[in-house]
Amino acid sequence: MGIIAWILIGLLAGMIAKLLMPGKDPGGIVITMLIGIAGGLLGGWLGKVIFGVDSIDGFFDLSTWVAAIVGSLILLALYRLFAGSRRSHRHV
Repeated sequence: MGIIAWILIGLLAGMIAKLLMPGKDPGGIVITMLIGIAGGLLGGWLGKVIFGVDSIDGFFDLSTWVAAIVGSLILLALYRLFAGSRRSHRHV
């Protein structure tokens, strides 16, 4: 897949992750896209390591989207954890 496809998948996977994890996020669309792109890579790597499958096959493959969304959910949770704790320490 090309870089444009990765950016598009990242944007959409990040948006889906935000929909699946309701709540306030300290980032905008750029952060969402970066989390999604990194989440797709993380999800693909985890799929390969844990299940021994190549989960990043093509743009329209279900495994690509599942890997990207799961990876995005993981990174979004970590981002909320670290960005939220950092923000709460500033107000103390």
